[in-house]
Amino acid sequence: MLNGIPRRLQIMDSKKKTLYTVSDLPEGLHASDPELPGKFPFTRGIYPEMYTKRLWTMRQYAGYGTAVESNRRYRYLLDQGQTGLSVAFDLPTQIGYDSDHEMATGEVGKTGVAVDTLADFEILFEGIPLNRVSTSMTINATAAILLCMYMAVAKKQSVSPEEITGTVQNDILKEYVARGTYIYPPGPSMRLVCDIFEYAQEHLPKYNTISISGYHIREAGSTAVQEIAFTLSNAIAYVEAALSRGLKVDEFAPRLSFFFNSHQDLLEEIAKFRAARRLWAKIMRERFRARDPKSMMLRFHTQTAGSSLTAQQPENNVIRTTLEALSAILGGTQSLHTNSEDEALGLPTERAAQTALRVQQIIGFESGVSESADPLAGSYCIEAMTDRIEKEVVALMGRVDDLSGALRAIERGFYQTEIQKSAYLYQKRVESGERVVVGVNRFQTGTQVPQQILKVDRRLRDEQVGRLLTVKANRDAANAQACLARLRSEASSQGNLIPYILDCVEAYCSVGEISDVLRSVWGEYREVVAL
Repeated sequence: MLNGIPRRLQIMDSKKKTLYTVSDLPEGLHASDPELPGKFPFTRGIYPEMYTKRLWTMRQYAGYGTAVESNRRYRYLLDQGQTGLSVAFDLPTQIGYDSDHEMATGEVGKTGVAVDTLADFEILFEGIPLNRVSTSMTINATAAILLCMYMAVAKKQSVSPEEITGTVQNDILKEYVARGTYIYPPGPSMRLVCDIFEYAQEHLPKYNTISISGYHIREAGSTAVQEIAFTLSNAIAYVEAALSRGLKVDEFAPRLSFFFNSHQDLLEEIAKFRAARRLWAKIMRERFRARDPKSMMLRFHTQTAGSSLTAQQPENNVIRTTLEALSAILGGTQSLHTNSEDEALGLPTERAAQTALRVQQIIGFESGVSESADPLAGSYCIEAMTDRIEKEVVALMGRVDDLSGALRAIERGFYQTEIQKSAYLYQKRVESGERVVVGVNRFQTGTQVPQQILKVDRRLRDEQVGRLLTVKANRDAANAQACLARLRSEASSQGNLIPYILDCVEAYCSVGEISDVLRSVWGEYREVVAL
C-alpha cells in the first residue's frame, strides 16, 4: 500500500491492460490528491480513460476553390478514415465580401472554400450526414452567418439543432492580434460572440460555441508561454462578457473549447498542454466560481505548426509533423489536424493530405501511446516543465490583468509588441545558426519541389460568381430585402441577432449582403498603429 492506495492501483480497459499505476505518480502523492486523469485540475487529461477507449477526433483542415471541389475533398478524407470535418474558408468569406466584390479579386477560393450563399453550403455538405459528422469551422468575423448556414443545411437534411455537433471558432479577439480577419469594432464583435453563446445554449446543446485560439498567436511568433497566457486571458474576457450578458457560468462554460498550436519542442509542448489544462480548471473554479466539472475542463483541438514547415526539402515536413502530432497526443488533445508536407509551397494535394492523415492513424493504431491514459505522468522532466510554464503563464497573465484585461491590453498593443519581440528573437537565432532548421540553415541540399503542387484554377472564380448571380436572380427578392431590413433594425438595438441572421440565410441573402448591413450600423475597425 502507498498512503492507503494499493501499490498497483489500476484503471483497466476492456482488454485488461494497465492504464495508470501509482508507480507513475510523483513521490508523495496520496489518496486525497486529485492528480489523476479525469479529476480536477485535469493536468493528466480530462477523461479517466483518455484514448484507451476512444481516440482523438482526426479532423483534417481542408477547403479550396468552390464548394464542389471542397465537397469532393471532404468525402475523400472521410473515406480515408478521417473522423471529423474542419472547414477552411477563403479570405473574402472570412471578412464578409462576396466573390464578385472588387476586394475579392484574386482571392476567391485561394486559402479555403468560397461561400457566398446557402446554396454553396448545400453543395459543400452534399452527401455528408450532419447528424453523424462533427464539423469544425475556422471562421470568426462572419461566424454567426456561417453557423446559421450550417443550421439551415442541417434542417434541409431533417437534422434537428439538438443533433448538431462540432465547433465554430468565433474567436474575434485573436483576430485583432494575430490574423487581421476582423470586420467590426471590438464592442459589436463581442456582441456577436455572446449572441452565439446565448442562442446555442438554448438551441444547440451539443455544439461548441467558441474555439479560443492560441494557434494563430503562436504562428505570429509567440513563445509557448505567451500562447497560453494570451489565450487564457482572452478566454477570461469571453467569460466575463457572457456573464455580463446574464448567462450563468455553468450553463455556457461546458461548451467553450480551445485551439492550440503544437510546435517543434516536443517536451515543452507536452508540458504546455498540461499546464493550460491545470490553469483553466483553477481559473474557472476560483475566479468564476464554476461548480460543474465540465466547466473546468479545457477541451482543445490542436494543429501542427504551419510555421515550422519549410519549402526546402519538403519531405522533411512529414517528420516535423509527426513529432508535433505526437506531442499533442501525449499532451491530451481532443482533436487534431496534421499539416501536409507541401503546405510551404501551396495548398495540400490529395496525396499529401492522405499522408498527413496517415501520421495520425499510425500514432493512434500502431505506436501504443493510446494504451495509457497519461504515459508521461511522473516524468521528472515533464512535471518540472509543467510547473515552470504554469508559473510563467500566471506572471504574464498578471501583466494583462494589470492593463485591465485582454481587450484593453490588445487595444494598447501589449500582445502585439510582446509577440513581435519573440518573433524577432527567434528569427535572429535562425539566421545566426543558433537555432538549427534542417535543410534551411544546415544540411542544405536545395529545394526539391514535389512533382505536383495544387493550384486553384482562375476559372473557378467565374464559376463561383455565376452561381452567386443565379441565386440572387432566382430567390424571392422582396423576402430577402425584408429580412435584411429587419436585421438592420435589430442591429441598432440590443437583442440577439442570430434568429434574424438565420432568416436572412434561409432567404438566400449573401455573406456580403448580411455583413454590409452590419457594417452600415456598426462601421469597420481600423487598427491604430503606433509610430
